[in-house]
Amino acid sequence: MRLTLRIWRQRSAEEPGEMVPYQIDGVEEDMSFLEMLDVLNEQLTAAGEDPVAFDDDCREGICGACSLVVDGIAHGPQARTTVCQLHLRHFSDGDSIDIEPWRSGSFPVIKDLVVDRGALDRIIEAGGYISVPTGSAPDAHATVVPKPAADRAFDAAVCIGCGACVAACPNGSAMLFTGAKATHLGSLPQGQPERRSRARAMVEQHDAEGFGGCTQIGECEAVCPVGIPLDTISQLNADVLGSLLRPRREHG
Repeated sequence: MRLTLRIWRQRSAEEPGEMVPYQIDGVEEDMSFLEMLDVLNEQLTAAGEDPVAFDDDCREGICGACSLVVDGIAHGPQARTTVCQLHLRHFSDGDSIDIEPWRSGSFPVIKDLVVDRGALDRIIEAGGYISVPTGSAPDAHATVVPKPAADRAFDAAVCIGCGACVAACPNGSAMLFTGAKATHLGSLPQGQPERRSRARAMVEQHDAEGFGGCTQIGECEAVCPVGIPLDTISQLNADVLGSLLRPRREHG
């Protein structure tokens, strides 16, 4: 296959960037998208040029490190797929492909296609945990978790924190990520004592990081590689409202 890649190149957050075209030949349809970028970088290195910086880790679609906008779509055109698992068979010989980083003021560009997603970590630090008394670990069967609650918690817990929801949202909102993390813990019996204060703290940090507000457009759910449901935001909003209307003493 012969492809034309238009890639965002930016040396640092302080310098302006631009789309730079590259021609790449001989890539195969069974290659993953990141393998194609590896081939390009080998060519650039051999030519004495600066390789394209991009983020990746597991390359198995489970860590969320890969964060590319491909032809205007976060993670590319294949639904429920991270960009590391996107294969060239979904493109045609001679195609021109645009490759950009996540576009969000809360995700400053470090270099080229790499952005700083530390804002998501700080949302977790604000309340994405459960406080428990010190002492020996309780027996695994000490707290009974109803099956519907366990399923709901698991459906939210599969969020890999990639930030695609932010990249796709016209408002630059991270509410799907925040809703997933709050719903995961708020669905379990162990998470009930801090449920409302947790949701409120995480939303306050979300806003402090400069993310936009959610207007339920649904682009976040459409590009989420693990299919986090939009109603996790509804549960998050309900918990935040509960913290305002029915304040109660919560530890933590």
